[in-house]
Amino acid sequence: MSNPIRILELRSVRGTGGGPEKTILMGAQRSDPNRFAVTVCYLRDARDEVFGIDRRADPLGIDYVEVVERHSFDRAIWPALRRVVRERAIDIVHGHDYKTNLLAALLARSEGTIPLGTSHGWTGHSRRERFVYYPLDKRVVASFPIAIAVSGEIRSQLIRRGATPSHVRVVLNGIDHRAFRRDRSREASSRAALGLKADDVVIGAIGRLEPQKRFDLLIRACAALRERHPAICLVIAGDGSLREELAGQAAHMLPGACRLLGHCDDIGAVHHASDLFVQSSDYEGTSNAVLEAMALETPVVATSAGGTAEIVEHGVHGLVVPCGDVEALTAAIERALVDGGQTMKRVIRARLRVETTLSFDARMAAVEQIYRELVAIHPRPVRQPLTERCA
Repeated sequence: MSNPIRILELRSVRGTGGGPEKTILMGAQRSDPNRFAVTVCYLRDARDEVFGIDRRADPLGIDYVEVVERHSFDRAIWPALRRVVRERAIDIVHGHDYKTNLLAALLARSEGTIPLGTSHGWTGHSRRERFVYYPLDKRVVASFPIAIAVSGEIRSQLIRRGATPSHVRVVLNGIDHRAFRRDRSREASSRAALGLKADDVVIGAIGRLEPQKRFDLLIRACAALRERHPAICLVIAGDGSLREELAGQAAHMLPGACRLLGHCDDIGAVHHASDLFVQSSDYEGTSNAVLEAMALETPVVATSAGGTAEIVEHGVHGLVVPCGDVEALTAAIERALVDGGQTMKRVIRARLRVETTLSFDARMAAVEQIYRELVAIHPRPVRQPLTERCA
């Protein structure tokens, strides 16, 4: 049997992370170690008191390692990363954000590894991210022999930054449809746990409380609908910088009818309590939250942000509206609630889609094929002795 392809999944994130963490950790857990030996490495800021990726990785039985940095530009991570690469005889360094994509490029020069980047999207809103880090990241990933984009829109951005079109592969996010399955017996208890009544019409939403998620629009839409449907209640799971601002808006526009749950480990409970899931974002890569809703058979209303329109065909798997259009969002929510027969047909088709085209198995097969292509067209690194000083 030939040696397995050795992959380093490299990621830098604060707190509990987001959708990419689900993909990275589950991918490592599901890989066949005889064919793909995966190491997951996270850069962990020593100042981050709520970092939680290690706790998520621990029960999975994967090869997980952290490189601790004292601050965002700590040069001490470089020899530590080189040692990880050498100790595990890494062939491919797979970056997942602007920092680790750059490190993948530098390790390729230093260690002879093959660089690969997955562009999950550029969702930050600081000036440094928008005008420095993100443009640099697009140029770096565009230079890789193969780049993965989680949506067609992201692929187009990489091509505009100089990537060869045939080198940028769209691999939509997938979901483990076996793990995400609706259990109707949980619905009543999930509502009770959130303080909801049996006759409440519950709109559920999940995501970081940041500007690009546009929860302000969703609050406005629900407030408008409550004039005609007074049983509507909005539940938002997630935390972020806009928590206080959104809480104030909700108290004014949806008094007593909006719950901000903060970070929620049991996303299934939110779905089992909800009659409808709404994604109101201005920007997404490919939304894991929407995939979860499709798998858990929660009807979907979503904006066309990022790859959403690629995973949800309007009128087939859910209702898709333009970004930033509160009137269209309001109308789609009402349509989904009122026309229950058509809504349930879309739910059935959405569930079938995540069992097939958008399954995690399908996504893994696509990524593993890219790993095989990379080692076929690029020689594996020539290993230097571990005793050499990694500086």
